[in-house]
Amino acid sequence: MNIFDDDDFMTTTPAKNFMSIIKTANQNIVEMEIEKMFARLALAEKMIEENGLEELYEKQLPSFAVAEPKEYQERVNSLFLETVGNIVTQCE
Repeated sequence: MNIFDDDDFMTTTPAKNFMSIIKTANQNIVEMEIEKMFARLALAEKMIEENGLEELYEKQLPSFAVAEPKEYQERVNSLFLETVGNIVTQCE
């Protein structure tokens, strides 16, 4: 099952590709993967709180994209690509 045009895949950003895939892929799989992302986020927040890092996190969050744009974009793209990979693999 080819759910995206190969030419579009090579010329778009991971974020745009993610948005395209979640609109066309099996919605049960998409929902399951989004729930997994939120579960990971919930655990990360819990770990931040348990280690007393909320203040540091809130302070650094707004500036991360500006202070370290390359690392920020690589991490964001990695999350989009990982999720798209999980969705596409399960749709095959």
